[in-house]
Amino acid sequence: MKRSQPFGLLAAIVGFATLGLAASRSVADDEPIFSGPQVGERLPAFVVRGVFDDVAGKELDFVTAAEGRPIVLIFVHDVNRQSIGMTRTLSQYTAGRADEGLATGVVWLDDDLTAAENQLKRMRHALAPDAPIGVSVDGREGPGSYGLNRNVMLTILVGAEGKVTGNFALVQPSLQVDLPIILRSIVETAGGEMPKLEELAGMPPMPRAGSPAPEPPNLRPLLAPLIRRDASDAAVERAAAAIEAAAERDPAIRREIGRITNTIIDADKLENYGTPKAQGYLRHWANAFGRPAAEPTDTREPARGESPPKSPAPAEGR
Repeated sequence: MKRSQPFGLLAAIVGFATLGLAASRSVADDEPIFSGPQVGERLPAFVVRGVFDDVAGKELDFVTAAEGRPIVLIFVHDVNRQSIGMTRTLSQYTAGRADEGLATGVVWLDDDLTAAENQLKRMRHALAPDAPIGVSVDGREGPGSYGLNRNVMLTILVGAEGKVTGNFALVQPSLQVDLPIILRSIVETAGGEMPKLEELAGMPPMPRAGSPAPEPPNLRPLLAPLIRRDASDAAVERAAAAIEAAAERDPAIRREIGRITNTIIDADKLENYGTPKAQGYLRHWANAFGRPAAEPTDTREPARGESPPKSPAPAEGR
């Protein structure tokens, strides 16, 4: 994508089709991805087969065992570096809160139950040691009552009292972008303090000074809930809180949000994005996170005996 097409670049960054300024469409028009029961719906019981130690070969029911307590279910549809990294980091955090009443269940989805068990045994070192793990007895589709989408890498459900409180269908899991949103949902459901990403086991180290500049962060998981045209005020506020928390932790996310929101406003396309409440947040972030405005420079010749004028210090915000 050429940077001479800013709105097309915006669409690509947020994860939607590449579009130019003359033929753009709203990010909110993209079809949402669904997998599993949605927020407010029932969290049905289901059976998996245990793999490790005392539960190897035994039937497990994570939902029933939770007895209505807060629970996090991680359905692994596809095994790769991204999905395993997210599964390990998230399940290690949730399993570490077991004494606080938070239940965890990692569900491996595969049509060949024996092959899945052997795979898990080979890669046990890459998994959270204390997180309960089982292989679905219903094959790759998972429990029929869940309606899982096999085209995503992970389906992560947060629940309590037998109902879903958070649903995350991840096509390309990102620890930097997706994990803070999921953690916020867990904290809202189970209580506790919002953990710091850099303190979680399994998080990659922050890049060192002088290392190559990383690719711009994928902000689709953060922005999509905010700019849905049918989003309620409460949903917009939750999404905005997650965005601001991510921006506070990661300067790259802060800069990219500033760049994107300024691109939208400069292109006179703000009305295409979400509800008036969401547009208010976008306008605010364009000012708060955007590039500082250029300050005039004193170009006059210094008088005799006068020191040359100093360059202005960079402003903190717009």
